[in-house]
Amino acid sequence: MFDNLSEKLGGILDRLTGRGALSEADVDAAMREIRRALLEADVALEVVRSFTDKVREQAIGATVVKSVKPGQMVVKIVNDELIAMLGSESQAIDLNAVPPVPIMMVGLQGSGKTTTTAKLARRMTERDKRKVLMASLDVYRPAAMEQLAVLGRDLQIDTLPIVAGQKPPDIARRAMEAGKLGGYDVVLLDTAGRTTLDEDMMSEAADIKAAANPHEVLLVADSLTGQDAVNLARAFDQRVGLTGIVLTRIDGDGRGGAALSMRAVTGKPIKLMGTGEKTDALEDFHPSRIAGRILGMGDIVSLVEKAASTLDAEKAAAVAEKMRKGKFDLADMREQLQQMSKMGGIGGLMGMMPGISKMKNQIAAAGIDDKILKRQVAIIDSMTREERKNPDILKASRKKRIAARAGIKVEDVNKLLKMHRNMADMMKAVSRGKGGPMAGLAKAMGFGGGMPSPDEIKAMQEKMQAEGGGLLGGLPELPKDLPASLRGGLPNLPGLTGLPGKPTLPGLGGLFGKKK
Repeated sequence: MFDNLSEKLGGILDRLTGRGALSEADVDAAMREIRRALLEADVALEVVRSFTDKVREQAIGATVVKSVKPGQMVVKIVNDELIAMLGSESQAIDLNAVPPVPIMMVGLQGSGKTTTTAKLARRMTERDKRKVLMASLDVYRPAAMEQLAVLGRDLQIDTLPIVAGQKPPDIARRAMEAGKLGGYDVVLLDTAGRTTLDEDMMSEAADIKAAANPHEVLLVADSLTGQDAVNLARAFDQRVGLTGIVLTRIDGDGRGGAALSMRAVTGKPIKLMGTGEKTDALEDFHPSRIAGRILGMGDIVSLVEKAASTLDAEKAAAVAEKMRKGKFDLADMREQLQQMSKMGGIGGLMGMMPGISKMKNQIAAAGIDDKILKRQVAIIDSMTREERKNPDILKASRKKRIAARAGIKVEDVNKLLKMHRNMADMMKAVSRGKGGPMAGLAKAMGFGGGMPSPDEIKAMQEKMQAEGGGLLGGLPELPKDLPASLRGGLPNLPGLTGLPGKPTLPGLGGLFGKKK
């Protein structure tokens, strides 16, 4: 979603870091460009003014003037102010109340309330081990209640039985009563929306709040809405009293203005973000990580968390052990490619990598997409078990047979085999602790043992910065609320080979490598 903004801010800040000294005129010129970039991204005018004023005030101060690298200091200031604009620290859903804890979902029609309700219910059930009841209060939209019931059946999460003719406040009271009688921990109230803000919707929302007394009131806002989202948040906050915001369609091609404006304008934290259509595509909103993505510094911690949540630990440990012994066959590579697809595919992973935004045009020109992963798996599936275990036996006749079976050219089979050799060589180097900053990152991903400590992460940051790993150093600090399971050890990150700088992912071939 932040691609355009990231590209523009990256270009502006790159020009600053390329200079040995900065004058006040240089800073003013950069601030004008940043102001224009933010306005084009649909950020609210008042937020843009406040942001650029704060950055300028710090950028022309003594700290930058006396700095060894003034350009990099300005980048740090911009990063810090972006984090402040987005809310400084992430805030989770508050469940510290007498159960059942009522959570009310509000927003316009089409913003994704019902799907987000199901996503949140799944997250609380699987991750937080809470017993959740979902209740649809949308008596207007055709089949809205049935939609939530179907989602509940698919996820094996209870939904409130539908009783025709009841008013939304009455349904809310019935849901709370059912929650108490059924011993539920959380009751999610999916309210009705309208295509635009109107008095009837606001009055109904206020009545539901009075009936259920929700502990959390979450505004579900479409991140593609632009500046209208700010007016929406203000209106709901004044009438209902919001406790947080959930941004949907973060994976879309919107300009990102809503995300940057809503927290600053309303003072309400963005707690969650929807990153896809599936019911597991809901993530915590971390301001520092989002700022890192916008400025092209990547989001390694989220990458590690995503790996931990999707990996089969036993399989990964077995593959990691084979790698350490120098064994990595095509069956292992197939497993890696499939794990990579589960983690969000090429697009999802590349968005979290440091410096990848600068390669966007190169990637687009090469036609890199998630179809590559499926094609590579199809090629491996077209081989016999013996061929997967021992790729060296693949001669011309076998390659022709595999290509015909997979519906591709022999050249594609050769590319896959070359990629496998490169991955196998890289795995050996990583397991021996070679490769500069790669070795440090490999440990973070589990190739060299367990998850590093915060001190080790900091040491990696400094090492990567010294070796050109990024403007502010590649790896962010581990968050305070990182689960204990993540700190204990992560066996292996599937398919991710070659960070930072110029990554080589499965299926990308030699796109970022040296030309031969």
